[in-house]
Amino acid sequence: MEATKLIIVAVGGQGNLLASKVLGEAAIKLGVPVRMSEIHGMAQRGGVVESAVLFGDVHSTIISNGEADALLGFEPSETLRAMNKANRNTTVITNLHPLPPFTVAIGKGKYPDLDSSFKLVKEKCRRLIAFDGVKLAQDAGTVMSLNMVMLGALAQTKSVPISVEAIKDTIRFNTKKNFVDINIKAFDLGYEAAAKMN
Repeated sequence: MEATKLIIVAVGGQGNLLASKVLGEAAIKLGVPVRMSEIHGMAQRGGVVESAVLFGDVHSTIISNGEADALLGFEPSETLRAMNKANRNTTVITNLHPLPPFTVAIGKGKYPDLDSSFKLVKEKCRRLIAFDGVKLAQDAGTVMSLNMVMLGALAQTKSVPISVEAIKDTIRFNTKKNFVDINIKAFDLGYEAAAKMN
């Protein structure tokens, strides 16, 4: 099976690891070969969390610069920081709601200008799906469902070889009972948001 390489970037607390776990388990259930790796920054303090999820015939869990087929970003500046993994054929899906780092909050750093930055991103990749995922998560019932919103958008683009139903079934299995409906709604809202950007 041809390899598909996905990078997921976020900051600590945004649910990156659960999202990659859902994709990995869904792949296993479908019999799709999958390999995963994670890099944790100071995740509990809002640091970077990066996951690599590779489907198909791959022998490494590393995605080198320019190798990502898809880039899924839960925080816009982290998406920009990971653009070195993308190429002209990459699909980039990003939440546009910023979560500025501590250095910006205390005036020691500057947050990037998202409008001009993503204009450049659009010119350097095959497809850009960019929307306020936090608002959709809130509409679903909790900001904590941002990861499910982003999974829905990813599923809509068909950038990974995993069906919508397999992802939804795995979300149901991995979610506490009280949050299943919220997470499925969040997934659907992300799916719809990406569909509107076609």
